[in-house]
Amino acid sequence: MYVFCSLVLSKVSFGQDNTILLWQNKVPNQNQSQEVESQNKDDIFWIENVQNPTLEVFLPAKRNSTGKAIIICPGGGYQGLAYDWEGTDVAKWLNSKGVAAFVLKYRLPGSKSIINKSIAPLQDAQRALRLVRYHSDKWNIKKNQIGIMGFSAGGHLAATLATRFNANLSSKYDEIDDESARPDFTILIYPVITMNVPYTHEGSKRNLLGENPDNQLVALFSNELQVTENTPPTFLIHTSDDEAVPVENSILFYKSLREHKVPSEMHIFPKGGHGFGLALGQGYLQTWTERLSDWMDNLDNQN
Repeated sequence: MYVFCSLVLSKVSFGQDNTILLWQNKVPNQNQSQEVESQNKDDIFWIENVQNPTLEVFLPAKRNSTGKAIIICPGGGYQGLAYDWEGTDVAKWLNSKGVAAFVLKYRLPGSKSIINKSIAPLQDAQRALRLVRYHSDKWNIKKNQIGIMGFSAGGHLAATLATRFNANLSSKYDEIDDESARPDFTILIYPVITMNVPYTHEGSKRNLLGENPDNQLVALFSNELQVTENTPPTFLIHTSDDEAVPVENSILFYKSLREHKVPSEMHIFPKGGHGFGLALGQGYLQTWTERLSDWMDNLDNQN
């Protein structure tokens, strides 16, 4: 198993837009089913019913590389993935800044194949971080400069990894699982953070936790309650007029980061709504990527 994995990785590590499986054999926490992945490539490349979670690899030119890497979790309310809008387009922008990028196609809890639905996305995020760290030399990445980034529900997944990276969700699969799953930094763009009313995004909550989750499960997946002093430095973007995921989600997380003395930076834009992606052509809002670039350039001063 590992030999085959290494051969695949050595093949893709020097090219652009290559996709690798998170697991080469049986995916943990999943049964065989007749379900198949669905893709819609209209206005936004939309994916549902993910059966084989993957990482799509985007590498900058070696001479431009900063050594940083970011795993991107597209949003979609834990129902689907806005794979290009909040994934591959962002990866290409990161490459322009010398940052290696990996778009995570993670399992969605609505899939009938999944056994324990609430933990499957986190299992995939943990595995993705470990895989990139394990093979960092192949991709010209510094092992201690690997971050996680998420949009909307993908932001909830990124924040869940940032706060619960040590969660023991399955038995060891291979040598890759010996690596730490802790991100070195976290980037959250209009993220779902809390599962508590009145600020949660009800669709994400229902899809991830079910119709009537108990209070203990709600608290466990309310990431503002899971922050510790070991949570990595965090960058947040939100808009005040977000009617889908209220700005209070980011504010709650930022307050908890401050209480635990975790270096953090938050930018709240007055307008822009939800799901703006890179916000190209949206005036002042499109400068959020410049704020992020500045923050990444100064990460070494925050640890």
